[in-house]
Amino acid sequence: MDRRDPERPPGGESRSAWRTPEGRRLLACLGRHERLAVAFSGGVDSTLLLAAAREALEGRVLAVTAETDLQSRREVRAAAETARRLGVPQVRVRVALLARPAIARNGPARCYFCKRLLLRELGRAAARAGFAALAHGANLDDLQDIRPGLRAAREMGVAEPLIAAGLDKAAIRRLSRRLALPTWDRPAMACLASRIPYGRPLRRTELAAVERAEEFLLARGFSGVRVRHHGEVARIEARPEDLPRLAASPLREEIRRAFHGLGFAHVALDLEGYVAGSLNRILPGCARRKGGGR
Repeated sequence: MDRRDPERPPGGESRSAWRTPEGRRLLACLGRHERLAVAFSGGVDSTLLLAAAREALEGRVLAVTAETDLQSRREVRAAAETARRLGVPQVRVRVALLARPAIARNGPARCYFCKRLLLRELGRAAARAGFAALAHGANLDDLQDIRPGLRAAREMGVAEPLIAAGLDKAAIRRLSRRLALPTWDRPAMACLASRIPYGRPLRRTELAAVERAEEFLLARGFSGVRVRHHGEVARIEARPEDLPRLAASPLREEIRRAFHGLGFAHVALDLEGYVAGSLNRILPGCARRKGGGR
């Protein structure tokens, strides 16, 4: 019988994870700060970063989370719950991303402008709470992908402890699992704008349709799924092992009806399956890099 306190922050029984080489390096990087605010989305990377900052700084840490037009409501709720379970205070900041033409136009540099705005607002919120330093959850794998947002973060002087500690996504998941963090096996997260091809302006109606379409699939047991919005066509990307189930009756017909009800005239199942960063293929140099978490 499991007698663990459900209110106890996860990882309490796995403190030996901090004594691994990866854990020690991360705590050492974080220990250089007196106080630290973490740009916290509730994903795999920022959850480990927040847990490590709590450990290294003995509570002198704050989670700052943006609520935007480009996030699913599920992710916002999950971030709040994870911060609560970790016992770290959270400040949530509303940021109207679609009000900025450079973001709403959805050009190839969208992530750069978006990240600059988000980090600026999160940094201001952190400063108001008495935290001068801000860190985000970039990891070593991000250096191998097309990440305009990483360039923006570096220009703004945002700390990147996971990179400084030499952690890639595999190491982050491994350490998160040892710490019993609830995100250790969570699929990669990406904003809803990543479902809209570059050059197609971002509209609330289309973002909402994508969110509802993915919620429909998640509610039926699929994970790591994306619905790409190509105007009248919804293109589903899923794990290869899930493709037969998606194409089989009666679920196939249920999906068709649900997606038609969301405004899509056609529903397509991508035979390649889920490919992270698939919409980046049109960008120069993408063929030389591996896919990211989009």
